[in-house]
This record gives sequence, structure tokens and C-alpha cells, in this order.
Amino acid sequence: MSKPNILLITVDQMRGDCLGVLGHPVVETPHLDTMAHQGVTFTNAYSAVPSCIAARAAIMTGLSQRSHGRVGYQDRVKWNYNHYLAGELAQAGYHTQCVGKMHVYPSRSLCGFHNVVLHDGYLHTNRNKKTTASESWFHTDDYLPWLQEKLGFRGDIIDTGLDCNSWVARPWIYPEYTHPTNWVVDQSIDFLRRRDPDKPFFLMMSFVRPHSPLDPPQYYYDMYIDADIPAPRMGDWADSEDGDGNGLVYNGIQGRLTDRALRRARAAYYGSITHIDHQLGRFLQAMHDENVLNNTVILFVSDHGDMMGDHNFLRKSLPYKGSANVPLILYDPANHLGLRNGSVIDSVVELRDIMPTILEIANVHVPQEVEGQSLLPLAKGKDTPWREYLHGEHQYGYLSNHYIVTRQDIYIWFSQSGTEQYFNLEEDPWELHNAIRDIKYKERIESLRETLIRELKGREEGYTDGKILISGQRAVSTLSHIREH
Repeated sequence: MSKPNILLITVDQMRGDCLGVLGHPVVETPHLDTMAHQGVTFTNAYSAVPSCIAARAAIMTGLSQRSHGRVGYQDRVKWNYNHYLAGELAQAGYHTQCVGKMHVYPSRSLCGFHNVVLHDGYLHTNRNKKTTASESWFHTDDYLPWLQEKLGFRGDIIDTGLDCNSWVARPWIYPEYTHPTNWVVDQSIDFLRRRDPDKPFFLMMSFVRPHSPLDPPQYYYDMYIDADIPAPRMGDWADSEDGDGNGLVYNGIQGRLTDRALRRARAAYYGSITHIDHQLGRFLQAMHDENVLNNTVILFVSDHGDMMGDHNFLRKSLPYKGSANVPLILYDPANHLGLRNGSVIDSVVELRDIMPTILEIANVHVPQEVEGQSLLPLAKGKDTPWREYLHGEHQYGYLSNHYIVTRQDIYIWFSQSGTEQYFNLEEDPWELHNAIRDIKYKERIESLRETLIRELKGREEGYTDGKILISGQRAVSTLSHIREH
């Protein structure tokens, strides 16, 4: 077989459990369910640093956070890596294109792509009036000028009144075809028309949703607003009362929302997911019409999840499943790769594994510095050595955290307070009971703590002296070796 086309679909802030095929009680995802049923699903896929920039660094470089240097969220830190996924494919003869969100700096950096049609959503750093003209939204966004042209007046992505990190929700106010989700598919279909017919293509379709603003078209909002949506999961360790009133903050990271507000948020969030799914169905049909579907390998993934009220937390950056666990599906419609279709794999995989997976699919050399592992052996059902655990983390103020997760359990350490948590995921998959003081897990907890100490040994923050974890050290969002570039 000639080199296959490759489609990498990334969505922003979609929880790993929000797939109908995995038994979600409400969310409808018929096209993703088909891809999972006829492909391979990874149920223990994690984002090691669950927020936008760091996650994309892992996807596009194949590096761990210790190497790519992004251990929290920080804008305006230059991207300057030796190898990018798109660049390796371009050098191997692929026509490469990204449509949608990149979230790199400078915003117009190609990171190996031949071309980028860019919409990063609402980024405060680009919209701020103190930003230089060359880095302002006017120069770094391709969707907004298109929207204004279609509307015939100076409409904006903030016209709904919703914030890009808020739980406040309402339907999209303009015609459905103008929604950013539709636009990503429009531009991707146009790429199919304009691609070089003598080259295989690598297309990264990068959706901003279901990340806030929670503004699906009316049809998709209506699908869920009156649905029987289960209550959020609430651990016995969580702050269930919210005595400080944090839930009153429209873009807060934790707090108890009113039942009505939470219902609207979750209805809009689920509606945004189904909207994406239906638009993916549209793109699959376009690929069929262009006669490329059966020679294209598709990988679907999210950069991180969303707590969506679980344990009275909102947004991401936390080590819990709602935030750090992501959907990951590998789909080869004609199965030229010989995947074990329909299989569900529970090995712990991470976003850094995407680059070597795609390069192996394309039969392209994987750079030596890449730290991820190709998922293909797992997807083919081969007995292959695999990581026993994953170290994840996020600088997040007083909630700055580190975690060690395995197939069966997770150990969490909050670096500022020293608080520890342990959850046996086989018995407690949604982290409802903190078993850190349970004597039967004492040896296991000590082993996982020692693993974290090894992972953090030598880190510039001083989290450990090699013997114990040291709390209260200043957490940083980027390591010095990339700040100094």
C-alpha cells in the first residue's frame, strides 16, 4: 500500500467518558461510536499536563513535560523544538495542513505544517489592546474575518456575552453554519479540494469546542436541556457545601453552582460534543466523495477534559479523571494496518504517544528524542512492553498538583499544601473515596510516592531531596530550559 493519508482530529476539553460507545447515559456520538466500534479505543488515555498549550506540545513533539518544559499554562513562551510531527511528515513527502486551533507562540508559527488556517478561539493574550499589532487577533485569527464577512457587519465571537472559561451557557446566536465548529469542517473540506493530488496528506482538524464558551447551536442545546442528566460525581473528600461562595464566580475553577446553572452548562457541553460529532459525519462523507476515506487513517483525541461539576470543580488542570482522562480512538476504515478492530485497550497511554504512532503509520523515522511510544502494537493486539505508570502534573496556584496513575490506581500530591490522595480505580473508578489512610493500601501508596520522588528528583522547583516530597516550593508553569530560548 502507498503511504496512507492521515487525519488527526483534536477537540478541546472533551472528557474521556463522553462517548456513547463507552456507556455514557446521555451523550450521543454516533460517528465517534462508529469509529470506536470499527477501530480501537483507549480508555486509559491521559493528558500529562491537562491544559491547552502543554497538551499540544506533547501531541506535536512526542515529548514528556519534563522535556517540552510546559508544566502549567503560560502564554507567550516561544515554541522552539527540534522536531514536530507535521514537519517530519512534510519532509517525508506529505502535504500537511492544520485547520483550527494551534495555541502556539508566536501564533503564526507553522510548527512544520505547510499551511495553517487558524482559529485559537478567544485568547486573552491576543485580544488585549497592549498586544502588538502583529500578534493581535486581527493578524492571528482567520475565522473572525470570515464570520464578519458572512454576517455583513462586525460581529464578534464574544457577542453571546459568554467567557472563554465560563460555565455560563446559552445557544449560538448566529446562523448554525457560522459556528466555529462548522467553519473548521468547511475549511477542511476545502483542503480536500485543494490538496496536492500527488502527495499523501496529513490534516489536523483542531476544534475549539467543547471548550467554553458553552454555545452550541440551538438544535444541540435543545437535545439536552430537558434530558435526564445524572448529577455530578461527588467524592466524600470534596467540599460539597462551598461555604466561600466560589460557585458565584462566572469563570471560577471550583464551587457549587445552582442546579439550573449546572444543567444549562452540562446541556450546552454535551450539545457541543454532539455538534462536533455530526460535523465529523459531514467530513467523513466528504472524504468518501473525494475517494480518500479508505486510504486514510484517523486518530481522534482531546487535549484534556473538563470537571463539569464533579467534586464541585470546574474546568481542567486537575489530576482527576474528568480533567486528565481523554478520549482516544484509532480508526482505519479499510483496516490496511491490521488493527484489532472493536478492541478496548486499558493500557495507560498519553498524548506524547500520538507523534510516534502517526509516524509509524506513515512509515516515517521517529526522531531519537521522541519519548512517546507508538500505539500500533497495542492496537494490533501484540504483546508488547508498555509503561507501568504515567507521571502527570500541573502548576495551578494552591491546587498545583502531581499524579502517578496506573491501570489500577492513582496517587495525587498537591505540592503547595502537601495534601495526598489515593484512589483504587478498579474499585473506585470515579475517585469518590480518598483511601490515603487505608492501612491495606499503605505499601502501595509508599511505592507510588517513591515513584513520584524519582520522577521529581533534580527538578528545579525543589519538590524533593530524593528522599521525601517537599511541599510549599514555588511551582512554575514553564521550566527554565524553554524560558531561556
